[in-house]
Amino acid sequence: METLIAAAQLVLEPYTLMVILACALFGLFIGAVPGLSATMATAMLVPITFYMDPVPAVGAIVTMSAMAIFASDIPAALVRIPGTAASAAYVDDLHQLTLKGKPGIALGLCVVTSAIGGVFGTAVLMIAAPQLAEVSLNFTSFEYFWLALLGLSAAVMLGSGTLVKSVMALCLGLLVASVGLDTSSGYPRFTYGQQDFLSGVPFIPALIGFFAVPEVIRAIVHRDNTVSARSISKVSELFEGMGKILWKFRFNVARGSVVGTLVGILPGAGSDIASWISYAISKRFSKHPERYGKGYEEGLVDSGAANNSALSGAYVPAMVFGIPGDSITAIVIGVLYVKGLNPGPMVFINNAVEVNAIFLVFMLANLLMVPLGILAILMAAPVLRVSKTALAPLILCFAIVGSFSIELSTTAITVMMVVGVFAYLMEENGIPVAPAVLGLVMGTLVERNLITSLIKADNNPLAFFERPIAGGLGVVTLALWFTPLLVALYRRYRRPRVAA
Repeated sequence: METLIAAAQLVLEPYTLMVILACALFGLFIGAVPGLSATMATAMLVPITFYMDPVPAVGAIVTMSAMAIFASDIPAALVRIPGTAASAAYVDDLHQLTLKGKPGIALGLCVVTSAIGGVFGTAVLMIAAPQLAEVSLNFTSFEYFWLALLGLSAAVMLGSGTLVKSVMALCLGLLVASVGLDTSSGYPRFTYGQQDFLSGVPFIPALIGFFAVPEVIRAIVHRDNTVSARSISKVSELFEGMGKILWKFRFNVARGSVVGTLVGILPGAGSDIASWISYAISKRFSKHPERYGKGYEEGLVDSGAANNSALSGAYVPAMVFGIPGDSITAIVIGVLYVKGLNPGPMVFINNAVEVNAIFLVFMLANLLMVPLGILAILMAAPVLRVSKTALAPLILCFAIVGSFSIELSTTAITVMMVVGVFAYLMEENGIPVAPAVLGLVMGTLVERNLITSLIKADNNPLAFFERPIAGGLGVVTLALWFTPLLVALYRRYRRPRVAA
């Protein structure tokens, strides 16, 4: 108790509170601008943190990243441009709710579920960090391969089209993910002599192309002069019917928080993959999977909770073993070392007050998300009063600036435009975009861990099932593949007998 009181005193110092508030506003801005990622903003904050004490230094990054992940939902809802990859999983549901005249409830659900997920993840971080970190250390390339393959399998469930079209979209995403240096030999693939592609197709420009450019083309081609949706004029619109929806999907909020925390704990996973996996699980076990992608709240609730709970989960291996859970914690680990808070089991003993203060900052950041998130939503609401055709040039400008800011190269803009045209043609022909995006996200992870595992196992396929966790994940993945086929064959076999 004395430790918590001392930690609270550190957090409630006026200077620390001022830093948290300033970084919260900075994070909201970063997240709301497509192309500006939380990782990039974290890197920008690092030089400033050198002049701060440990608690405000880490608190600045914690607060900024939490706000940025939520704020990325704002452009996703208003103009169908996900601010970060974490929002891409449910961007269609967000935007469709906006088009149905429910922008308030769409963004209200985002801010509330993000806060709930963040608080849950922080509670887990405070209570069970060492124990959960030990679980994450049991994951080798075999486990990560099956986990990534499970994510790819979920891509088919994410598709709104037929099974064949979803698989086609997934294959396209995997093909794009294969561009760059080969993971084992270092040989360049599909680069055509362009050095900009040696590290692969730039992800953020491609992501913007998948979602932003088709909207621009569609607005121009169809000359849509209608207003995007009914604007948000008062705070009460954000919470109208909120209690009923949250109570209806209370299990989804809990499940999304748990899934996000567990995925976030796994090194290298992060909120992006957590959001996709949570959305896929939600759709797989939903009573109305056909409503997903059409403005249904269920998947939105799952992924919204998973986003921010994964951020907290990523700090478990970072604080306990110095192993980054995602790209943000990789930077945070460096800051911790500079501040003398060397990650490891002993940090909870030698620096107990500072560590507990950081945990309290997590709580404070997620609680601040609700009032500051409401303010950000109301400030962005006037966008809804502009017609789609008039908004198209603005969307394109944001897309170009966001793409260029990542690579500082015109190649990124070219990638965005080419991918955007393909995405428009896909959507016009009923081919879903979501599986292609997930294929791009998970493709490198699958290939790298497959090659590493085969080298370890000397090309013995049975080695993929020898470890308990890997074997369990493998069985679940294969069951997901073959169960629908076996059920279909069983029904086909039984039907003539019933008829007889």
